[in-house]
Amino acid sequence: MVTTCLILAGGKGERFWPKSRTNLPKQFLNISGNKSMIQQTVDRLQKFIPIEQIFIITNESYAELIKAQIPDLSNDNIIIEPVGRNTAPCVGLASIIIEERYPDSSMIVLPSDHIIKNKDEFISILKAAVEISYRGDSLVTLGITPTYPETGYGYIESTNQQIEVGNHAAYKVNKFVEKPDEITAKSYVEAGNFYWNSGIFVWRVSVIRNYIRELMPQMHDLLETMKLSFENAFKNEVIKSEFPKMPDQSIDYGIMEKVKDIYVIPCVLGWDDAGSWTALERINDLDEHGNAINGNILSIDTKRCIIESNGKLIATLGVEDLIIVETDDVTLICKKDKAQEVKSLIKELKVQKLEQYL
Repeated sequence: MVTTCLILAGGKGERFWPKSRTNLPKQFLNISGNKSMIQQTVDRLQKFIPIEQIFIITNESYAELIKAQIPDLSNDNIIIEPVGRNTAPCVGLASIIIEERYPDSSMIVLPSDHIIKNKDEFISILKAAVEISYRGDSLVTLGITPTYPETGYGYIESTNQQIEVGNHAAYKVNKFVEKPDEITAKSYVEAGNFYWNSGIFVWRVSVIRNYIRELMPQMHDLLETMKLSFENAFKNEVIKSEFPKMPDQSIDYGIMEKVKDIYVIPCVLGWDDAGSWTALERINDLDEHGNAINGNILSIDTKRCIIESNGKLIATLGVEDLIIVETDDVTLICKKDKAQEVKSLIKELKVQKLEQYL
């Protein structure tokens, strides 16, 4: 059994603005620890998968960043997405490239910018998922056991049908559900058979290729055109011409929500998708007043704030529940309950043609 991995690294991390910028997005930043998020992701995987079998898909703008941060990764393992589409085209393009080099491999797909504290458990669960993928034509996903009624994540509902792999149980998936409102999220947590959708998937390359042919035939045909070019000198030109024709669709919507043979492995991993600034108070130590503070900070009567200094002194007095982030050219101040809306500032910067701050 050969195991490969595809890391999705093309995102812009806009909700981490102003620290995450167009030329240096979130996955290349040290959000938690002394390595970038993508470096931590690769380090975790190398406990299980050799670097030769790890692939990263990104856009052309970030290829040099990947080479600089992951110097042991071969250039051939950096897959360039010609234009931004969504996760289904990314998975499709990577599947034909991986299939060419590792025809009967299992393929792990995961984001580049997640926090996972329980690394050994993570690897143990991935090994179990790979074993399940080789037992038949099942797709496997990792479901995070919810610790609170989060409304910002999609959920996975499991059935009672299960299989055992070592110390892990995998449950047949009943359905994927969209981000719920708070009342619905509470009911999911209380039910005990709903899990946060981690966006981490495992399948055999041949199986996902078959599902793409069945459920996304237009994308399949484009992939076949690309694959035919692999043996000639015009491979990159063909990919550049055909990839923009791909549907702008997620792998969740295009495949996972339509397939019946899916298993979910419940996980307790110290996981966080680090989707916005409020993640810092979940993944870092807080001071005695519940503040997540990093850098040159002087705080008095300051409670439950997230404060990041890039060198300048940030002094706070008598404030609560704020996000304050200082970079060389921008200072962000917003209420914590507006953290998910930081992207609206990005839109306004574009409207006002202030691209230098993006």
